[in-house]
Amino acid sequence: MSKKCELTGKIPLKGHKVSHANNKTKRRFLPNLKKVKFKSDILNKSLRISVSNAGVRSVDKKGSFDHFLKSAKTKNLSLRLKKLKKTLLSKTA
Repeated sequence: MSKKCELTGKIPLKGHKVSHANNKTKRRFLPNLKKVKFKSDILNKSLRISVSNAGVRSVDKKGSFDHFLKSAKTKNLSLRLKKLKKTLLSKTA
């Protein structure tokens, strides 16, 4: 399983852990990922997606998973959600 948010595209960042003596060792800053179940009202499906906390808040702000998926940029979405967005847009049109 990759450490990438399927909705927002957030990935791990690289950096240094700096000690009091200013010794630098490499470390990774991982996104805060959760397995969340979203329900699509238009498609009548439930999806279990690996999403960051920021992604969950974005979906809440838009109102529903369907509204978020319609307005989301395609380049940030995972391959699975790109296909879902395509079917969602074809059903509503």
